Amino acid sequence: VQLQAYGGGLVQTGGSLRLSCAASGRFPRSYDMAWFRQAPGKAQELFGACTWSGGSIYYADSVKGRFAISVDKAKNTVYLQMNSLNPEDTAFYYCAAAPRRTILIDISEMSKPWRYTYWGQGTQVTVSS
Repeated sequence: VQLQAYGGGLVQTGGSLRLSCAASGRFPRSYDMAWFRQAPGKAQELFGACTWSGGSIYYADSVKGRFAISVDKAKNTVYLQMNSLNPEDTAFYYCAAAPRRTILIDISEMSKPWRYTYWGQGTQVTVSS
């Protein structure tokens, strides 16, 4: 099983990017998907997550209303549409997968990295002011 995140890059404040997280191999499609990010000198942050069905989606307050997660089951890919980007969004972005129902527990628990079985290699997002 492999998760590959891509789509990062350099964008100006107010711009948009779309990240993709493609799952390959014998990926258990019942797994929940999450997006983490880590900026230099800051703790890793889980800012978005969804069930594979896309029926349940979580957003942290820091991205709510600006970011949107969607799932293309046919392509085994989870997308992260990021709009209205600002310099505080500059970070290394990761996708991860956890057993079903992980994202339905409280945020403090579902943020714990050990709950995630598979991790993508990450992609850098840089927002210039």
